[in-house]
Parts: sequence; C-alpha cells; structure tokens
Amino acid sequence: MAAGVPIAWAAGDEVYGRDPKLRAFLEQQQIGYVLAVGVDFPVATAAGPHRAGHLAALVSAGSWERRSCGAGSKGPRVYDWAMVATTSARHVLLIRRSVSDPSELAFFYSHVPEGRALMLSVLVKIAGVRWAVEEDFQQSKGQVGLDHAQVRRYRSWRRHVILAMAALAVLAVVAAVERGRHPVPVVPCTSTDAPPGDYGLIALTVPEVRRLLTVFTQLTAVVTPRIAALRRQFELQWSIWRRRHQARARWHHYRRRLALT
Repeated sequence: MAAGVPIAWAAGDEVYGRDPKLRAFLEQQQIGYVLAVGVDFPVATAAGPHRAGHLAALVSAGSWERRSCGAGSKGPRVYDWAMVATTSARHVLLIRRSVSDPSELAFFYSHVPEGRALMLSVLVKIAGVRWAVEEDFQQSKGQVGLDHAQVRRYRSWRRHVILAMAALAVLAVVAAVERGRHPVPVVPCTSTDAPPGDYGLIALTVPEVRRLLTVFTQLTAVVTPRIAALRRQFELQWSIWRRRHQARARWHHYRRRLALT
C-alpha cells in the first residue's frame, strides 16, 4: 500500500476476521473486505446485537441463493448464500451453507466502501478467492517444505523461505506452461450429459511436476543408465494412467456439481 499498489478487496480466515484493528484499518483505507468470523461473532442489527449463528437460524428459506464462488478441482464450488443486514449500510453478515449438509455453515463479516454497490455476487466471489491463496500455502508446504525449517535467526529463516518460494515458482511456471499447451478439458455441460468415450487426462499439476523432476534428475545417481531409462518410462506411463483416471473423476464430479445448480 505504501508503494501505491491499488487494493480493492481483502479476504481472510477467522484469525483476521476477529481482529477489530485490522477491520478498522481496511475501512480507513477504503478497502472492502470479506473476512471469516466465528459462529459466536456479535453482529449489530436493527433488532439488537445477535450472534452470527443465531442470525443464520432466522434466515427464511426463500432468502438463500445458490451460487458458485469459483471453480475448484472438482467443479464449481456451489453453496447456498444469504446476507443479513446490520445497523451499518456498508456492513453485512454473509452466510454460506453447504448444499449437501445444511447444518454446515460459515460466516463472513463484510464491508463495502462508499461508492461501490453492495452486491451478493461480488461478496461471494471475494469469499471464494481465499481458496486459491490457501492452495498456494498448501502447495508450498507440501511440495517444497516451506514450513520445514528449524531455525532461530531471521537470516536463516529468510534463506530457507527464499529457496522454497523459488523452487515453488519453478514448479508453478512449468505447470502453467504445460497447462497452456494442454487440450481443453473434457467436462459436461449439463447434469444429464452421458459419459464420453474418452475423458482425456488432466494437465500436469505442481505435485506431478515435482515428482517427475525428482525421478528424472536423481535416478542416474543411484542406478545404472539402463535401469534409470526403464524407471523413467514406467513413471511416465504411470503418470499418464493416473491423470487419465483423475480426468474421469473430474468429469463425474463436474456433472454432480451441475446437478446442484
């Protein structure tokens, strides 16, 4: 922000949603936010203060709207959503309800700065953006060991983080390039589509790129060239089989999600 980078929205989990200083700072900077809060989060309404969980129980059946908050690995991430007005015209409580399990609820305290329209579609989109950020952290920890450092000094921590993030960047770029060359995914258009004869195969992912790079760069150091060549061939065939199986699973997941919309 000090460098003048424009920021329109902020999203975060309950750690950030329960911090009143952070919320106040974002509002002072005219930054909209959709921050997750707990079931016991107090919300000021025209009828007085109520817990978020209590307000969810008061939402009528006709007030829920089924919307997707973005594409996921298994198709559109579809939920039921509702907005509850507060005593502030620029603040609302956004409630997310699972389609398969209506008792599974999530709450987001939201602020829309002056001059912007308070629209459910926009808030739902911002709430879904956090999924991509969480995926990045999960990839960085699981694939390149971002959280595997046991250090006591900042310089050591910084070196580890820089190397881990650089390694993740290499994997992400390779996966992105391969995804750009990959054929268009075979996915259903409606919930009644019949399974295709060929599901195709999913594009290379960051974990798959890391696994193949490991196989192709480390085998020659531990086995003979002939065994290494056979192992590489096996690993490539195994990768193709697994990604074809994942494409089949993706197709059926997408069809099931389309039936919910």
